[in-house]
Amino acid sequence: MTAPLAAWPQLAGRVARPLDDGLINDTFAVGEPPVAVVQRQHPAFAPEVNIDIDAVTARLADRGLLTPRVLRTAAGELWHVDADGRAWRALSWVPGRTIHTVESPAIAREAGAMVARWHAALEDFDYTFVFSRPGAHDTERHMAALRAAVDAHPGHRLADTVRRLADAILADWARWDGDLDGPATMTHGDLKISNLRFDDAGRALCLLDLDTMGRLPLDVELGDAWRSWCNPRGEDTAEPEFSVDVFEASAAGYLSERPLPAELRESLAGGVERICLELAARFAADALNERYFGWSRAVAPTRGDHNLLRAAGQHRLAGLVRAHAARLDAGLSSGSFGGASRA
Repeated sequence: MTAPLAAWPQLAGRVARPLDDGLINDTFAVGEPPVAVVQRQHPAFAPEVNIDIDAVTARLADRGLLTPRVLRTAAGELWHVDADGRAWRALSWVPGRTIHTVESPAIAREAGAMVARWHAALEDFDYTFVFSRPGAHDTERHMAALRAAVDAHPGHRLADTVRRLADAILADWARWDGDLDGPATMTHGDLKISNLRFDDAGRALCLLDLDTMGRLPLDVELGDAWRSWCNPRGEDTAEPEFSVDVFEASAAGYLSERPLPAELRESLAGGVERICLELAARFAADALNERYFGWSRAVAPTRGDHNLLRAAGQHRLAGLVRAHAARLDAGLSSGSFGGASRA
């Protein structure tokens, strides 16, 4: 860490400790107490993504929202390239806590309201992204990639298990009947609950990890949020849960800050199952490819086993969402969530 930190004079000589909050970028807290976050960026994200983060966070700050900001190097750059050709960036530290499961409907309401404020601050922001990930939520493409992974790895030790799971994922996707082409809006792109920052009182402060920003349909954006928020057991289990109470509280929080027309509300619930199936396909493919998602030896002995566990859990979660679909649709269509709006 010494060489990367030296690129930022205000960080040079400080202690850096690893954080395990992300699946993609290698992340370190700098200073004690922390004053910055330094990340070695995954090659999937071009360093030019920091130009977009700088522009969007400037807009958010101008609209009065708290947000981490990219710190410039001694040379005035938004990132530093090390001797191995890897890009590093530094971000201002936002005090608070990161949570990995939604602890209550009150937290869910806070999260929904925070995301709504973030969306509202950017809804008329006329900006062309320098970096983009075409097809990041192209679900059909991810399904095709799953088929290709199964075909490419017939001798993998997990091949038979992954093939059976892949068949089930693909069959459920073939039955999904939502809209793939809703209107695009400015989105965060990865609203798992750990990408929100909270204070000790449970108030949502800001959104973190902005590499995935872009323009997506709102049902995809919120579908990914609800996939994460409504499952208190997280991704490292084959037996997830889906909390309708958390869904209703977060939806009420969102709509209290950013009311939506009826036709848009009615499109949102289908996005939850879609994203569960999409992520199940991605995890299942990487169970065989073993090259993209981070993994933990504390959870599974290999990257493949960890991703297989995640894939099974997301597929199961899709089924739970489907079982609650009528209630979710009814609440969103009417805009009424019983006591959730006061959670």
